[in-house]
Amino acid sequence: MNVAFYIAKRYLVAKKSHNLINIITLISVVGVGVGAFALIVVLSVFNGFEKVITDMITAVSADLVIEPKTGKYFDDEAFDFKKIESLQDVGYAVKVIEEDALFRYKDKQHIGKLKGVSHNYQTTGIFDSLMVSGNFILENETGEKAIAGAGVGWFLGLNTRNPAALLTVYVPKRGDPSSFSFEQAFNFRALPVSGVFNSKQEMDETHVIVPIAFASELLGSQSEMTSVELFAIKGADIIVLQEKVESITGNGFTVKNTMQQQETLYQIMRSEKWAIFFILTFILILATFNVIGSLTMLIVDKQKDIGILRKLGATPQLIKKLFLTEGVLITLTGGILGLVLGVVVVLIQQYFGVLKLGNETGTFIIDAYPVELKILDIIKVFGVVFVIGWLSSVYTVRQIIKRFEKQFINID
Repeated sequence: MNVAFYIAKRYLVAKKSHNLINIITLISVVGVGVGAFALIVVLSVFNGFEKVITDMITAVSADLVIEPKTGKYFDDEAFDFKKIESLQDVGYAVKVIEEDALFRYKDKQHIGKLKGVSHNYQTTGIFDSLMVSGNFILENETGEKAIAGAGVGWFLGLNTRNPAALLTVYVPKRGDPSSFSFEQAFNFRALPVSGVFNSKQEMDETHVIVPIAFASELLGSQSEMTSVELFAIKGADIIVLQEKVESITGNGFTVKNTMQQQETLYQIMRSEKWAIFFILTFILILATFNVIGSLTMLIVDKQKDIGILRKLGATPQLIKKLFLTEGVLITLTGGILGLVLGVVVVLIQQYFGVLKLGNETGTFIIDAYPVELKILDIIKVFGVVFVIGWLSSVYTVRQIIKRFEKQFINID
């Protein structure tokens, strides 16, 4: 039997001779529990929002994007496109040409980005669940059509039910701008809008998607593109596919996966999560001052017990281990209770969505606050609680026993 653990456990649950010690011990347990509860809940909320944002990004982002390292445009013969298209894990290889443009619809104007895509983009189906008005149709028997982001649609007041109202697209002509008059500085063409989609904000507020033939003719670049977007088949190993594509494109191109395409956003989300983690950990450290106070008063209160244990043959190391165990037990009791309560609350919200966002008007893309519980976060929180409890207990036991060593019958 572990004598130190047995006695420490008895001290934790037994009634002390001074009621104040019981109160401080209870406050210590509650304080650590609240800290652990807050840690696991906040981390789970960040996981939930990260998942929502990631799903929004991946819903409209290609698995891999090929771009030139220098310059903006490249010729379609810069690398073996057909070889990439024939790779086993590639579902669709879409040629893309993208340029800044001015959009005009009736009497309204908006500056954004024109994105021309090859015909197979329509068959990827990535926008099927994102359409808020009309349909995702870029070409049919009636001709070429445009798909606009929800932000663009709002700014311009687009009406997909009125095919007679055309969206006019203006792009700057290539060449020396000083040689153009204002009227000659732009190429422009018009086409109907068949649909409006709602995805991520930066795309919704800027992008209009059109057939690549329309964009190429408008830009005067029939054989050029700005990127190639690759959509992998389900279950494909993206890292392996990325390496294969890089070997085909050579050193003149970069091949980015979904995370690399949104590297800044992912870094911001990770930084925010770690910042909150450290802030709450600091609050948890402050909560352990109650543990220090409780342990200090307990050591003073148990002078007679320490004397009896010494006369029964207990070594100074056993006495120290006893109170060190007591401090860890106080911390772990609060930490585990808070952690269990936090896990229960997170799971209830994750599966039942009890806490709503007030989405009666359909303003938000989700109905309830998103949370996602991760095993690694539970391990992190438990580890933090244990380390903080152990360190605070070691410090307290050493300092207090050293200070009162004569009263404790020469423990050292």
